Amino acid sequence: MHNKVDSLPVRSDPPTRPISRHRSTSFVHRVKESLTTRVSKVICAIFLSLLLCLGIIFFILWISLRPHRPRVHIRGFSISGLSQSDGFETSHISFKVTAHNPNTNVGVYYDSMQGSVYYKEKRVGSTKLTHPSYQGPKNTSWIDGALRGSTMAVNKDRWMEIERDRNQGKIVFRLEVVSVIRFKVYTWHSKSHKMYANCYIEVGWDGMLLSGTKDKRCPVYFT
Repeated sequence: MHNKVDSLPVRSDPPTRPISRHRSTSFVHRVKESLTTRVSKVICAIFLSLLLCLGIIFFILWISLRPHRPRVHIRGFSISGLSQSDGFETSHISFKVTAHNPNTNVGVYYDSMQGSVYYKEKRVGSTKLTHPSYQGPKNTSWIDGALRGSTMAVNKDRWMEIERDRNQGKIVFRLEVVSVIRFKVYTWHSKSHKMYANCYIEVGWDGMLLSGTKDKRCPVYFT
């Protein structure tokens, strides 16, 4: 008799397929791409962080070194001869202003400065104020000016208008100070800028500056 166990067919395991070369190469390629992407992201993050830090540093430097325009204030103004009908022949105007440099690290060069007085937007006179000078940071300069003789341009009709305003209580003048300035930041010098300061002035019956406009800040602008 044959053994039943021996009669059963023997099952054999299927042969193991070898890993193809293509699949192995593809896997390595994906790993390389993943590493490259991560490295690129890290480099980009570092670059953006450095760029942000540099931007903050430059912004702080710009805030601290950005030149601020000088501040001009009217300190005194007087006109003589108002009580005389022929006062325009001998009258003179004197005024005082201050120019303050508000910058902490920036100096100002004043290459030239001229003052002109206007009455009803017609020039009364003009004069040179200062010689070229340098103003350090946080400094204030006093500037005196005077108009008389050939620097005055007042005729009899204009003088009568001034007298009429005086009799009404006050005379309004405009003092215009024109300067050519340059800024200095350490060893760097800016280009020249033309600066205008307009000071509106009220004078009383005695020809002296009224308290309402004394020490008043004058608007300043550049061209």
